Amino acid sequence: MKITLLVVGKTTDAHLEALLQEYTQRLTHYVSFAWKVIPELRNASSLSLTEQKQQEGQLILRAVPESAEMILLDEHGKEMRSIDFATYIQKKMAASRDIFFVVGGPFGFSETVYERANGMVSISQMTFSHQMIRLLFTEQLYRALTILRGEKYHHE
Repeated sequence: MKITLLVVGKTTDAHLEALLQEYTQRLTHYVSFAWKVIPELRNASSLSLTEQKQQEGQLILRAVPESAEMILLDEHGKEMRSIDFATYIQKKMAASRDIFFVVGGPFGFSETVYERANGMVSISQMTFSHQMIRLLFTEQLYRALTILRGEKYHHE
């Protein structure tokens, strides 16, 4: 079982990239975790928002195997406390399927991606940049795994 964070576009902020690498390294002690980056669309400014979402959606669907669980990180997804997210991760891991958590492009997901998704999780009701969501998710995944192991990282 492997967890993959699938994102559209590179992380361009060096500070965020350093923190992402730190939490990615921490995660390797608990689970097989990887990043997969889909390149940003070329000439995106010449496309309508719908066309951008459709083209990104095709790339996302090609990147996620049919056998994998696909969970969208989406503002309309289910919000959870960290402890609830830990329980959610535990249940997903017990199914022994690879899990892809997906961060879409700046305009969200296409209808075909929503149709394929096995679930949606919201990080917050607040809006964050797609680059920050990567860090927030990775930290929350690390936190969830430490909660499941009864480690002292999370205080409640």
